[in-house]
Formats: sequence, C-alpha cells, structure tokens
Amino acid sequence: MPATPEQLFAFLDELGIAHETVEHPPVFTVEEARTWDHKIPGLPCKNLFLKDKKGALWLVVMPAEKRADLAALARRAGAGKFSFGKPDLLLEKLGIAPGSVTPFALMNNADKDIAVVLDEEMMRSETVNYHPLHNAASTAIKSADLLAFLRALDREPVILDCGA
Repeated sequence: MPATPEQLFAFLDELGIAHETVEHPPVFTVEEARTWDHKIPGLPCKNLFLKDKKGALWLVVMPAEKRADLAALARRAGAGKFSFGKPDLLLEKLGIAPGSVTPFALMNNADKDIAVVLDEEMMRSETVNYHPLHNAASTAIKSADLLAFLRALDREPVILDCGA
C-alpha cells in the first residue's frame, strides 16, 4: 500500500525536517502550477519519471522553469536514451498518478530501483517545493533536507546540471 501524505509528514517530522504544505486545486502541469507559485515558499520544481533504453528507471528533479534536454541529460547521467515512464509503471514503482510525481514518492519504491538525479541549480536554492504524494498541494522543505530525506531512504542522488 503506497504511503499517504500523513505518513510522509510523520516521516519528515521523525527526521526533524521542517515542512510547510499549501493546499491548492489539483495541478497537472508546470503551467497550471504557476498560478500558485507565489503562494508557496521556495523554488517551484518539476519531476520527470524516465526510463532509459536499457530499462533502467530514473527520477529527475529540477526547477519547474528549466527546460530539460533528455538526450543531453541521458549523456550527463551516463544513461541510455531517455523516454517518459508509462503511467502504469509510475503507479507500480512510486505508487502515484501522473501529475503527482515527486521525490517524496521514493518512500514507496521498496525495490530502490530508481536512480535519482537532482539539478545542481535547484540544490543551490534554500527552499524547494514538491507535491506531497498528490497534486492538490505543495510541500516546501529546505534543499539540504531533501538530501537528508533521500539518504534516510538509503538513496544517494546524483547532482548535475539537468538543463538544456
């Protein structure tokens, strides 16, 4: 059973990670989220659930406004050609629906078979925000705390420039 937002918040509290959540209507795209960006602290971010040509899975987390060049990103990450992961695979591996992709969903990836890439520009921002396992809210945390969250899940992300 996938984690709930309440379980996510309890885990963040257990780790001593401060978090602030703002509820909003469901948003499915960066464009839709723009109407809420000024009401949510921190850098708005987007998350790409990708599969490479060898079948490896990747979660790329980057600033919402940054354009991703999947071919260049695959080269930088040392991956095969990227394509977007299908909705059924997203649900199977991260327990979430399209439009709700978030690094927080890695708590649902018990197999730990998804490589995590964080954008270096995003990590220079003090505060970043992501969906709390659904797309009708956004949760702000410190970028350093994102690393602490991932490491508590026994995940060591790769940090690189994810832009075009």
